[in-house]
Amino acid sequence: MLIASRFNLRVWAMTVAAGLLVSTVCAQSPRRSRARQAPAPSKKVQSTAEFDQTVKLGDEARLAGRLSEALDLYANALRIRPQWPEGWWYVATIFYDGDRFLEARDAFRNLVVLDPKNGPAWGMLGLCEFQTREYDRAIVSLQRGRALGLRGNRELELVVRYHTAQLYIRLEEFEVAFEILSEFLRVGNESPKVIEAFGLTMLRMPFLASEIPPDKREQVLIAGKAGFKMAARQLDESRAALDELLARYPDAPNVHYAFGVFLLKQDADAALGEFRRELEISPSHAPAMVQMAFEYLKRGEHSTALPFAEKAVQLAPKLFPARNVLGRVLLELGQVDRAARELEEGVRLAPTSPEMHFALARAYTRLGRKEDAAREREIFKRLQDQFDAQRNARAGVGDLTDSNQVKAKP
Repeated sequence: MLIASRFNLRVWAMTVAAGLLVSTVCAQSPRRSRARQAPAPSKKVQSTAEFDQTVKLGDEARLAGRLSEALDLYANALRIRPQWPEGWWYVATIFYDGDRFLEARDAFRNLVVLDPKNGPAWGMLGLCEFQTREYDRAIVSLQRGRALGLRGNRELELVVRYHTAQLYIRLEEFEVAFEILSEFLRVGNESPKVIEAFGLTMLRMPFLASEIPPDKREQVLIAGKAGFKMAARQLDESRAALDELLARYPDAPNVHYAFGVFLLKQDADAALGEFRRELEISPSHAPAMVQMAFEYLKRGEHSTALPFAEKAVQLAPKLFPARNVLGRVLLELGQVDRAARELEEGVRLAPTSPEMHFALARAYTRLGRKEDAAREREIFKRLQDQFDAQRNARAGVGDLTDSNQVKAKP
């Protein structure tokens, strides 16, 4: 199982550090050239010789599996030359491999200061921060690693993706988590951990995998199978899993909501019925209200949509889709000033959402604010182009069976 496999950092570290070493040598070559023209003081020569000898001994110890000895030697080398990137990489990965996450975290932080475009270092830093329960920092580090790229280490890509999705689930950003988890479909990963994470998104349970209550696990796995098959567009299999979920847990929160989301594109009337049933079970279910408001907006039933959208914003003022649908409904009802205010708040909540900027551009156009409308349209186009490029890049991810083993911590 890829997600639960062990990250062989001793193997991978050699490859990554070799790349770091090449860049470091290239960066140092002008200084060495000048040194030949004007010899450095003897103390510096001795320091360089001591550094080189310490690194040589550290490499020998690491390759022989004597990691404690290697760690001491690399630490000595870093005291001589603290801006040695591959040294911080070796120290950090040895700490991580020994489950010493605080020390590994600090070493990776030193490395990303020296090399801020090092995607693998950011990814590993995020994994350390996950283990030290610094979740807000972890999600930033993990996403930065994903954005910079993980230099072809496909196993690290899997582990970073999985932990990123876990954190979005914990933050109740279930739609974002679902989108990230959908990337696993492109690499054929249907492990129990992935299914479990899909289940948490479908049931909107803000738990890490380690926090799932034992009495909820079976429900989560059934929902996860439905979510995975839905993401894979295997609708018959998804429907079968949802039918089982409804039969076994008819009164559980979010079950009818999940079924309603599944039905929206196939039978919108039935979907609305499921959302109403969800509101009977969970009267404050803002996402169900948002879905109903969007469906009535689509049908042109703006007065019917309005109370659902208003109530959703009242219950979940930070839920930007609620601001989006309320603003759009108000725009259709001619309440343009109020619509603009709701959409401006939506843009503030979700500045990278193309849909928010597009809707706000429409409101500004109706208000005669031509320059503001043009700005919002330009932002929309830029964000949409970025989204399309990222989607195309994810679609090109290949098979992962040849990747190095990654040590994923539970």
